[in-house]
Amino acid sequence: YKVSSDTLFALIVLIIYIVYFTVTFSVNNNMVTIEVLTGSNFKKWKEDIEFTMKMADVDLSLVTDKAGELIVASTDDEKLVHAAWMKSNCICLLSMRRSILDHLKSGIPTDCIAKELMIAISERYRVSSNADIGSLLQVLFNMKYDGNGGVRDYVIRMVDYQTKLNALKVDLPDTCIVHQALNTLPPKFSIIKTNYNSQDESWSINDLIFRVVSEEEKLNKE
Repeated sequence: YKVSSDTLFALIVLIIYIVYFTVTFSVNNNMVTIEVLTGSNFKKWKEDIEFTMKMADVDLSLVTDKAGELIVASTDDEKLVHAAWMKSNCICLLSMRRSILDHLKSGIPTDCIAKELMIAISERYRVSSNADIGSLLQVLFNMKYDGNGGVRDYVIRMVDYQTKLNALKVDLPDTCIVHQALNTLPPKFSIIKTNYNSQDESWSINDLIFRVVSEEEKLNKE
């Protein structure tokens, strides 16, 4: 079995990316991988941190304020919460600092808790919601179905962008997604488009998925 030069090159690029742009380590006996913060990938980095810390059950310090200091009268429950928070804070701080390129650490607070560090980094790489909206709209309205991955996944990806835009207070109704999906399908789906345009009743997203998937399966059998 021979590996093509293109495949070999892709594997080399993937290995380089994994080695230099991700960090993998064990947290509570769970192997976690975090994409290294390079500056332009803040959202992905933040999602990785939050997801991995949550999965390892050490995200307490990211979502709560600093635990109160223990006193003689502290209860056993308070001591347990304090210990859990301190452990979480230590792990979260180490995870964040270890997954940031060295030259980006300048100016980032060193004497703070995990929640404060995340806020400080978020402020540095904050992207306005308007920029997010523009980027999402551009991607959504420039999508074209090329046959890769199946038409079901294509429509679901559109719905994902719709959901993200709705979260940014840009309300795109399902009818908009149905129209956009149909208008960006290749000519072989012309029967589906004609059927939709000849009706007064709008389709739901699920109706659309059912019809286009059925049509694609029929076309693949021909």
